[in-house]
Amino acid sequence: MPSERVLVAGVTGSGKTTFARRLGEVWGLRHVEIDALFHGADWTPRPEFLDDVSAFAGEERWITEWQYTGRGTAPILGPRGQLAVWLDYPYRVVRRRLVTRTVSRSLLRTELWNGNRERGLAKMFHPDPYENILQWQKHTLHSWAERMPQMQREYPQLEVLRFGHPREAEAWLRAQAEASGVSIAPPKRRSRAR
Repeated sequence: MPSERVLVAGVTGSGKTTFARRLGEVWGLRHVEIDALFHGADWTPRPEFLDDVSAFAGEERWITEWQYTGRGTAPILGPRGQLAVWLDYPYRVVRRRLVTRTVSRSLLRTELWNGNRERGLAKMFHPDPYENILQWQKHTLHSWAERMPQMQREYPQLEVLRFGHPREAEAWLRAQAEASGVSIAPPKRRSRAR
C-alpha cells in the first residue's frame, strides 16, 4: 500500500527532486520542493522556513526531499514520515549528474527558487563548500550513511528503502506505477554507469 508521507534522502546531485516529483505523481502525493521553502532572494535562508515545513508536515499526504536536517527539519519531518527513500548512488553517478546539472543551469541561466540562479561556472572552482556546489557534494558525500542509522533509531515508524543505483530506483518506481495503474514518463537522463 502506498505511503502517504514520504521523504527522499540522498547527497546533492542524486536526483531527489526528480524522484520525489515522479513518485508523487504515481501515488497522488503533493510534492513540496523543500529548496523552494528554504532559499529566499539572493540565496538568503527564509525566516519562515521551519514554519512552512511544519505547516505542510501537518498535512496528511505529501512527499519532499529530506534536507536541512541540521537546520531543524529532522524533528519536524522524522516523526511524520512513513517512508524514506534513500538514493545512495555511487560517487561517479552523482558527480556526473551534478556537473551536468550545474553547467546546464549556469549556461541557460535557469531560474531556480525565488529569483535565484546557479552561481556561475566560476564558482565550480571555488574552494569553499558553501560557495561551490561540487565541493559541497564532496563535503557531504557520506553524510546520509552516517546519519541514517540514528534517524532509524529516533523514528522507528519510518520504513527505509535504500537504492544503490538509479536502475534499482527506476525499477521500483515503475513497479509502483504499474501497481497503481499509472503511466509514467522515463527519467530525463539516465546514468550510464554500471
